Amino acid sequence: VQLQASGGGLAQAGGSLRLSCAASGPTFSRYAVAWFRQAPGKEREFVAAIRRSGTTPYYGDSVKGRFTISRDNAKNTVYLQMNSLKPEDTAIYYCAADAGIITSSIGIPRNYDYWGQGTQVTVSS
Repeated sequence: VQLQASGGGLAQAGGSLRLSCAASGPTFSRYAVAWFRQAPGKEREFVAAIRRSGTTPYYGDSVKGRFTISRDNAKNTVYLQMNSLKPEDTAIYYCAADAGIITSSIGIPRNYDYWGQGTQVTVSS
């Protein structure tokens, strides 16, 4: 599966952005999808993930209550709604997919087989 992340840009603190991860291929619904982010000089950080059915979301501690992940399998797209943005949310955001991810591994980047190219999110104070 090929992934294309989009929707990044510049936002003010307290503002919102919505990222999209569009996938190619007819089997997208078989994949769990996650968002990770990486700021300069930092390790890649788990942001959110959603299982194939879309009924079980997972969030990193730093974004709980502010970000919402969802998916539309008919459109082969996963979304990340980011509200109450903070300057520390500034990073390149990547979407990733894997067909066999297990719950204990859902926040670990190396367990994902497919990655999009990343989209830059910059939050000004």
